Amino acid sequence: MSSMLERLPGWPDLFGWVETGLPGAHVAPGLHGIRIEEHLGDGTYVVRAELPGVDPDKDVEITVDDGLLTLRAERTEQTTEKHRTEFRYGTLARAVRLPAGAKGDEAAAEYKDGVLTITVPVPEARTGTRAIPVRHA
Repeated sequence: MSSMLERLPGWPDLFGWVETGLPGAHVAPGLHGIRIEEHLGDGTYVVRAELPGVDPDKDVEITVDDGLLTLRAERTEQTTEKHRTEFRYGTLARAVRLPAGAKGDEAAAEYKDGVLTITVPVPEARTGTRAIPVRHA
């Protein structure tokens, strides 16, 4: 499934490889990917991230730098006795390239029921073609 969002040529979701693994490479121990959903519509780019079991006030960091939205979270393991776990603990990270024209400095985030939703305003693209007249010198 390809992303609905326009990406720059040569700029796939490189940080998505943290989740799936780059062929022939290994992810750093303790670093895990974050599963996301993303969509663009009605002048807004929205990223939803699965982050159950984290405190958004102290364990989540969201930054925007040069058109790159980066999300980092920390989930600490509870010290209860268990026989088996599939939970991921440690540092969780994901980064996505924002759509062209996105206003990263106006991004907002909300956390509810284990899902972090980040919204970024994106101006509507102008449609139509404008003819440029050539002046004679």
